[in-house]
Amino acid sequence: MRVLLTGGAGYIGSHTALELLGRGHQVVVLDDFSNSSPEATRRVGELAGQEVPLVRADLTDPEATRAALEGIDFDAVVHFAGLKAVGESVAQPTRYYRTNIDSTLVLLDLMRERGVTKLVFSSSATVYGDPRYVPQDEAHPVGQALTNPYGWSKAMIEQIITDTATAWPELEAVLLRYFNPVGAHPSGRIGEDPSGIPNNLMPFIAQVAVGKRAELSVFGDHYDTPDGTGVRDYIHVMDLAAGHVAALEHAAPGVTAYNLGSGTGSSVFDVIRAFEAASGVAVPYAVVAPRPGDVANVVANPEKANRELNWATTLTLEDACRDSWAWQSQNPNGYAAN
Repeated sequence: MRVLLTGGAGYIGSHTALELLGRGHQVVVLDDFSNSSPEATRRVGELAGQEVPLVRADLTDPEATRAALEGIDFDAVVHFAGLKAVGESVAQPTRYYRTNIDSTLVLLDLMRERGVTKLVFSSSATVYGDPRYVPQDEAHPVGQALTNPYGWSKAMIEQIITDTATAWPELEAVLLRYFNPVGAHPSGRIGEDPSGIPNNLMPFIAQVAVGKRAELSVFGDHYDTPDGTGVRDYIHVMDLAAGHVAALEHAAPGVTAYNLGSGTGSSVFDVIRAFEAASGVAVPYAVVAPRPGDVANVVANPEKANRELNWATTLTLEDACRDSWAWQSQNPNGYAAN
């Protein structure tokens, strides 16, 4: 297949591009580089041994997107494009709704115009809200008691895709509910490169370890968890990328949702200790107030994806810490000139 990756120069998109190329597919990357770098796509091509077509466009602008993709054919889409920071979404809700929802509406219209029926959507475990039970399976209620606009935007997009499939029965849509992506390609050539202050735990730890930041802020230590810090299901980005390939290759008419996670929870302190062991560097931290919108414990039940997609995680938290350190130590300033 020739696959269009919207937001494909970003963290998960770049690793998925490499995985798709490794499986014999072709890719086209569309990105506006608001939170990514063309250098990521160049390095994907370097690792894959082939040039990756790169299209610059703002997916929320329908005319600009159509013009940018004129003459470029594709058979399927993996939709990563969007804003993704929980805390930022609480502070900037209208920006999150506008960007995430508008980009999806433009994409769905474009796909239908072109008769492209295969879609994998980069959703999130945040659609489950404050968990009613842990681990969470796909039967867990979605779009109820959500704690932040980012999660609401993902739940709304899932509903938009579901409604679109009702009107367009040929649509083959897979909703991938990620838990917490971490790690990097083991080469250290591509990895997570957030703009400004990282919103996610692992890149913040890595930047502290490499000396770019003085200390890590641990957001709360009084949650109802074994050590009081938030527990999350961390999934290596290479396992996550493989999940996208499996989803594309198993897509069927209708809409199907899958959790992509390891099924194992780790606390903030667990991650700090694992990163220190992998890097050999102490990570100073300070406990601060919890962030608005955060919940205590989020862990996947990935059995449906294991069974139906023939997919499972193969890499550990320790692997993710090792690969994150390889990326950060080789690229202390990310994709910017070092």
